[in-house]
Amino acid sequence: MLLCMRTTVDINDLLLQAAKSQAARDRRSLKAVVEQALREFLSRRGRTDADGPPIPVFHGQGLQPGVDLTDNAALEDLMNAEP
Repeated sequence: MLLCMRTTVDINDLLLQAAKSQAARDRRSLKAVVEQALREFLSRRGRTDADGPPIPVFHGQGLQPGVDLTDNAALEDLMNAEP
């Protein structure tokens, strides 16, 4: 049996109005909209940093001649250089 607890939460007026409008559009209760939003938020928060956005991978010929990965200033100059 699923238990429900009654509670009081202060919500920004504009946010509450948007949630009520969404509930009306979906023909659902405000409770259902808030519960779904909270579930989605909590499911995203449970992810680790390792689950972040994908890191792009580039394929090619490797480093350009003369590139020193340990010299940040030189790398910035190369990235900002006009083609």
